[in-house]
Amino acid sequence: MIKLLRTDSEYPDFIKLVKQLDADLAKRDGEDHSFYAQFNKIDKIKYAVVAYEDQIPLGCGAIKQFDSSTMEVKRMYTLPESRGKGIATLILAELENWAKELAFEKCVLETGKRQPEAIQLYKKNGYQMIQNYGQYANVENSLCFEKKMK
Repeated sequence: MIKLLRTDSEYPDFIKLVKQLDADLAKRDGEDHSFYAQFNKIDKIKYAVVAYEDQIPLGCGAIKQFDSSTMEVKRMYTLPESRGKGIATLILAELENWAKELAFEKCVLETGKRQPEAIQLYKKNGYQMIQNYGQYANVENSLCFEKKMK
């Protein structure tokens, strides 16, 4: 059974999973990785979720405030051997619930075109593609999404 833990970016299992995420993204993004890495620092993230099965951390995700009504989904990752089991969907739903509890109206996120699993996850969970925002505005490899909280 999957258990979800709400924590922050100083939690050791979250840090460990994010290091694995960064290694995976470095391979996928190639020479673009340093550009993306500057926007994915995890210091001072107040809202992080880690998924466990039998006390083993399998995946993570986080949200951080984007503006007064919006949270940005960050650092979503599931270990390769644990993919396809719905863990990322559970983490994403927990992050969305947390955003709602904090009275935010929507979530936004950026993912890369070289991450088809992520794109599929977000579309499957009701995220709509939007125009690239902020630092991703003119970035060819980026896709941005949003979902309004109900």
